[in-house]
Amino acid sequence: MSQVPPPIPHEEAQARLLAMAEPLGSERLPTGEVAGRYLASPLTANRTQPPADLSAMDGYAVRADELLGPWQVVGESAAGHPFGRGLAPGEAIRISTGALMPPGDGAVLLQENAVREGDALRLNGEDSATARHIRRKGLDFTHGDTLLAAGARMSPAALALALAGGHGSLEVGRLPRIAVLDSGDELAADPEAAAPHQIPASNGAMLAAMCKGLVSGIDRLGPVPDTMEAMRAALAQADKADVLVTSGGASVGDHDLVRPALEEWGAEIAFWRIAMKPGKPLLIARKGAQFVVGLPGNPVSSMVTAYLFLLPLLRRLAGAAQPLPRAITLPTLDTLPPTGSRAEFVRARMGDGGVALLGQQDSSALRALAASEALIARPAHAGETKAGDMVPVYLLSGGGWT
Repeated sequence: MSQVPPPIPHEEAQARLLAMAEPLGSERLPTGEVAGRYLASPLTANRTQPPADLSAMDGYAVRADELLGPWQVVGESAAGHPFGRGLAPGEAIRISTGALMPPGDGAVLLQENAVREGDALRLNGEDSATARHIRRKGLDFTHGDTLLAAGARMSPAALALALAGGHGSLEVGRLPRIAVLDSGDELAADPEAAAPHQIPASNGAMLAAMCKGLVSGIDRLGPVPDTMEAMRAALAQADKADVLVTSGGASVGDHDLVRPALEEWGAEIAFWRIAMKPGKPLLIARKGAQFVVGLPGNPVSSMVTAYLFLLPLLRRLAGAAQPLPRAITLPTLDTLPPTGSRAEFVRARMGDGGVALLGQQDSSALRALAASEALIARPAHAGETKAGDMVPVYLLSGGGWT
């Protein structure tokens, strides 16, 4: 076996991985179907929003030079049904929120500030009519404005913005296809029939669930026994995937066969072993245009490394401009001991005014992992962090780590 390389810092490993990756290309889809996708090019407005002056409140539209009245109500402007002409002196119209203002300089009298008797309209002694309640043409954006940058994620709000900007379809990044392979003689495919020397196979399903929304399809391979023959057979089924994800077998034990199997398969190891805890045995390889992400077998290690490496890779391939998760700064509610030579990612829950350390940090502890709402990121060789100190934190979306 070749010499074991020294672990590299996780930030360097992330940068190297993303530098290897390029977006997979694009496809045009109806705008209503692109939620969660990434824009392949900047989005510019095909129209102005709002297209004309609109009332921001229910009330009455009057002329800007007749703010005190009285007025005669001569019609109505409702959303989608404009009045159609300007106002003559002394005229007012009933107007609804979102309805077009009459042409010319106008103002809006709130209905709670008005007294109407038949078609006669006057103030009730409160505020007068004002132009403050008008949403001006182009308040949101104007034709030709850049609404979103290339690589922006199409959130529900971004989708609505694209539609409002006049786009019935969008060019978005193509999603990668992945294959997920979990390996180990100790894994039982049926969780209800695990023998005493086995554990239910859970990593494959966990990783597949993490990747949903970022991939076009998932091929499940495994659990695969710890033999080269079984590993060869599984790898032969992974050729259609843009990314092969393995879980387990990437360390240096006698039964860790992922690395030699990948090399025999024709993959070239880009780097292996990361100075982080949990997750040291992480492996990245390439076979032509295909990526291989070899994750550790312990579930916590597998999920944390998938969060920090696999998901950013998938976002990058799908066209994301900012594929890495972003940390925020919060106070820790517990004192954290000094770290060693590796960066540490500590499972935590959200507490009253900060983040609280979960008591069980073992890399096999699934109950604590399922309860995790955040990761506290601690650099290597850090001193003790006292309760109340600010720490970088990754918020885990709904406990789903996506």
